[in-house]
Amino acid sequence: MLSVLIFSKYDEVGVVLYGTRETNNDLTNEVGGYEHVTVLRDIKVVDGDLIEALQQLPRGTVDGDFLDAIVVGMDMLIKKYGETNKGKKRLCLITNAVCPIKDPYEGTKEDQIRTVALQMSAHGMRMECIVVRGKMTGDVNKRTMEENDHLLNIFPTKGSANVACVDSPTSLLGALRTRSISPVTIFRGDLELSPKLRIKVWVYKKTAEEKFPVLKKYSDKAPPTANFATHEVKIDFEYRNVEDPKKVVPPEQRIKGYRYGPQIIPISSAELDAVKFKPEKSVKLLGFTDASNILRHYYMKDVNIFIAEPGNSKASLSVSALARAMTEMNKVAILRCVWRQGQGSVVVGVLTPNISHKDTIPDSFYFNVLPFAEDVREFQFPSFQNLPLPWQPNEQQQKAADNLVEILDLAPYGKGEALQPDFTPNPVLERFYRSVELKSKQPDAPVPPLDETLKKITEPDPDLITQSKFVIEEFRRQFELKENPKLKKSTRRIMREKLSGSDDEGGTVEPKLDAQMFNSNVEGIGNLTPVQDFEAMMSRRDNPDWINKAINGMKSKIFNLLEDSYEGDTYQKALEYIVALRKGCILEQEPKLFNDFLGDLVKFCSEKYLKGFIEFLASKEITLITKKEAIDSDVTEDEGRAFMAKPEPKTE
Repeated sequence: MLSVLIFSKYDEVGVVLYGTRETNNDLTNEVGGYEHVTVLRDIKVVDGDLIEALQQLPRGTVDGDFLDAIVVGMDMLIKKYGETNKGKKRLCLITNAVCPIKDPYEGTKEDQIRTVALQMSAHGMRMECIVVRGKMTGDVNKRTMEENDHLLNIFPTKGSANVACVDSPTSLLGALRTRSISPVTIFRGDLELSPKLRIKVWVYKKTAEEKFPVLKKYSDKAPPTANFATHEVKIDFEYRNVEDPKKVVPPEQRIKGYRYGPQIIPISSAELDAVKFKPEKSVKLLGFTDASNILRHYYMKDVNIFIAEPGNSKASLSVSALARAMTEMNKVAILRCVWRQGQGSVVVGVLTPNISHKDTIPDSFYFNVLPFAEDVREFQFPSFQNLPLPWQPNEQQQKAADNLVEILDLAPYGKGEALQPDFTPNPVLERFYRSVELKSKQPDAPVPPLDETLKKITEPDPDLITQSKFVIEEFRRQFELKENPKLKKSTRRIMREKLSGSDDEGGTVEPKLDAQMFNSNVEGIGNLTPVQDFEAMMSRRDNPDWINKAINGMKSKIFNLLEDSYEGDTYQKALEYIVALRKGCILEQEPKLFNDFLGDLVKFCSEKYLKGFIEFLASKEITLITKKEAIDSDVTEDEGRAFMAKPEPKTE
């Protein structure tokens, strides 16, 4: 009702209770019967009084007949609207359907249900039935429940009705469709398979994001006696001349400008209209592809549904045949769509068959928009297989993770799925509706706490967490978190700070080198600070093997970066690693290791089509280590400069 107040302030609603000790309805007075059915509120515009009445509903004290309540509600709608408002009259039955309905004077209960359903259709009424079934006690008659479920499921076959079963207050809140959205087609026309083969289809939106209510600006400046004042605030914009602020620039003297480098290019409305792409309204098949070629993360925007043109048997037969053939061959169709004439954009999407398993519902297609090249975000991430073995999960850790996923499954075996989209309301919108309702009564009231019903959506189920405590603790033990110690500064950074005569507190110190700065516990080059790790390993003196290990580790880092490169996005980082490696080899008098590496790198880039990186290194003047830089080098200065510039050998 809160959303009805916000979105449909002119909707009229009545409330009928059944299973009450008292009886209060017109049919009882007119024809008799219909006992224990009470009209709590006649049909009228929704207001705050109705919301308060619904918040204080009494609990039923006697067995109730849901069919009597339906007939009383139909009688109220017929007396209020007669033959008008067809398609806009709606009944919503909320019941647990555990009490039997009375036997009719003539015929069977099924015949009685069919008669009522036909009368509903004749008067243009729709019905939504929500069966609430939580934890049932042993007193419930299962045979009666099964009979009532069978009777309620007759309504959808004979009229415009829908039956849904829920098992929690949260699901009930989501099942109550208080806002009625009329189905509106976004396209009516031909699905063009070829120039000579077309199928008449209608296209509707299947899912669409519910937008947050628009909050408008209102003014309280209107006098209290102004009964017809809208209180709306209107905003007007004026454009004034910079040189003469008093002069207003009229619309015909204004023009849009687009920045192009340092320039601003003026483009008139006529030019902008001429540049726009104006395709013809159409839906055309581009081709078919395997369903496995369309990845789930390619889907964009809302989902549409294609159905055959209503009343067109040939179109229905064609759609069904095409959908079943695509399902059998595991194919999907790629379409080019322009939904309306004059639309400035073209949509390319995938058409997926939707085979119906009910005789009353025809086959159809789901349509999802696919991205263009500009819409795709391709980010390269290193494979887990490239990580060291200590960083990969062992068998016990993998088992703990598997158990955690299994125990927290929202659809456990033998139970219904929790948080189904059809029965899960948006907690943000629901919280907003309740806050507005509270503010309407108490303007200074604080924001209320989150309702317990909504907590079931926004927070893990406490009962499930309690039941899974052992599994969660086991997962925590297998992946124990440790405090990350503060990273030590690299040797070169410490030396620069010490030699500059400044410390962390901003004071000055004597340029004194501490022997401990050359000692480090770093044993490998990590991903967080690889350059600092390399320098720390190169400075270790407890074992001569650390130098070779550091150099080989940095080489591997560079090759991995280039392998994962996409359009040169890792070139700059690879350059930093190469510069650090070159300096380290010079300091430790290991020129041959770097020079051999640079030769291998050039060969690697040629084989992997990364010639752009070689040109990038040449532009940064990265050369071999020469004899002038390291006495153990065999490379002269001329040879070092010519290395990157020499032509590549021709392959025969």
